[in-house]
Amino acid sequence: MPNPAFDAALTARLGARAALAVQARHGWLVAGAALLALALLSVPFAGLLLATPWTGLHLQPGDGGALAVSIGYTAVALLIVVLLGTPLAWLLARHAFRGKWLAEALVLLPLLTPPLAMGLLLAISFGPYSVLGHAAAQLGMSLTNTPAAFVLAQVYGSAPYFIVAARTAFEGVPRELEQVSLTLGQSPWRTFVRITVPLARLGLIAGVALAWVRALGEFGIVLIMAYYPQGIPVKLWVNLQDTGISAVYPLLWLFFAIGLPLPLLLGVAARRRRD
Repeated sequence: MPNPAFDAALTARLGARAALAVQARHGWLVAGAALLALALLSVPFAGLLLATPWTGLHLQPGDGGALAVSIGYTAVALLIVVLLGTPLAWLLARHAFRGKWLAEALVLLPLLTPPLAMGLLLAISFGPYSVLGHAAAQLGMSLTNTPAAFVLAQVYGSAPYFIVAARTAFEGVPRELEQVSLTLGQSPWRTFVRITVPLARLGLIAGVALAWVRALGEFGIVLIMAYYPQGIPVKLWVNLQDTGISAVYPLLWLFFAIGLPLPLLLGVAARRRRD
């Protein structure tokens, strides 16, 4: 004799098993695609590891100077980016004002412009025959092929990345907490330092790390604006042109050695504080 309740339960169980089987197949597909993506991303670095002639590594003439130039001037550029970019990021995150769309576009324009094109724009704007370049020359300063030009190129190459990341971080801070702080008599500055910045620290740290790597590795803009003094990216290109691929390995490894630890250490520190 048919049992409707039993039949319904059996159908539901079979349906659940079928759903689990489909979900498992989809899971394997997603995992396979993810592994393929990771494999593709790892190919260049695995290739570098395998191709490096470890027994014959030696720096080319000028590599040490390029290393010092990149580290020193990138630190200066990063300081400028943080000091100028943080107020702008906070303003875009917290206030609505007339012309905000234009401010947002001006932040994104350097990000969307190809580096070589950005270098040409800076050369047009700050070169010796431009208004700004002429004014700088009157003050005894040149904005091409000088340390100032090097830092300027790095700022334009890295600032948008920090500003976008910092704005997102500030937008993630609940405004209610800031309002409570203000209600309790804290000044806007103390509220920003004691409430907003700590709560946004993960995003700010990510922005600093990204700006560091972008400034350190900027090639196109620096090539146009400041061929001298030569930093690591330009020196890598010079070594490749003058000597060949064998001459780039030592400086390339040094670039990774100084470029990656800061983002990794900042990320680990931020995670520990959050946990």
